Amino acid sequence: MSGLLAGKRLLISGVITDASIAFSAAKIAQEQGATVVLTGFGRLSLVERIAKRLPETAPVIELDVTNEEHLAGLADKVREHVDGLDGVVHSIGFAPQSCLGGGFMDAPWEDVATALQVSTFSYKSLAKAALPLMSPGGSIVGLTFDATKAWPVYDWMGVAKAGFESASRYLALHLGKQGIRSNLVAAGPLRTMAAKSIPGFEQFEDAWAERAPLGWDLYDTAAAGKAICALLSDWFPATTGEVVHVDGGYHAIGA
Repeated sequence: MSGLLAGKRLLISGVITDASIAFSAAKIAQEQGATVVLTGFGRLSLVERIAKRLPETAPVIELDVTNEEHLAGLADKVREHVDGLDGVVHSIGFAPQSCLGGGFMDAPWEDVATALQVSTFSYKSLAKAALPLMSPGGSIVGLTFDATKAWPVYDWMGVAKAGFESASRYLALHLGKQGIRSNLVAAGPLRTMAAKSIPGFEQFEDAWAERAPLGWDLYDTAAAGKAICALLSDWFPATTGEVVHVDGGYHAIGA
């Protein structure tokens, strides 16, 4: 077996369609020698169908990151397929419609709380659930959308991502003593299912096409997938608490 991830055992969440960043990461990981296990929530049969489109069909475990029973049983379910984990990919996010599209001032706490639990707190929850399977050298990678700025229409999901980025730094702090890294990939706008759920998301698309120094392909999830796989590999052994921008350089350019 050869490849950047040869012999690695990975748990990847968030594969909903083959247009998702998580699918791209899973595909590239398998091509680079990894064994992949997927998690899915809700439409599990859909995730199972998508899993068959990978180079090798990956097993799918049901996981609701807000369900304590699912989290408590995750390690045992993963052990049915692999004897441990070298890496975990968090690609989970959700916000009720009131929290997006310009309703920042009106969104009720109940909806905001849902967005924060699913999109922010779940990073810690997933890491903790997977921790019994991990050993020194392990890597946890999450997906964010640059939370250093306030974006039109992103509203409370932007706040959730700011908390997510902070949570990654705290995971880096608390898991570092166990030799486990936590890093994020901040991708530019991509036409995934998540993007389609955000009213007015085309504002991001237009801006990136005009300003990204390297240009930006709204349909190319492979660049983000490759960055995820690089962070899962042994080639970043001393990097943790970092946010790697995969956005054509947009974040580096002034208004």
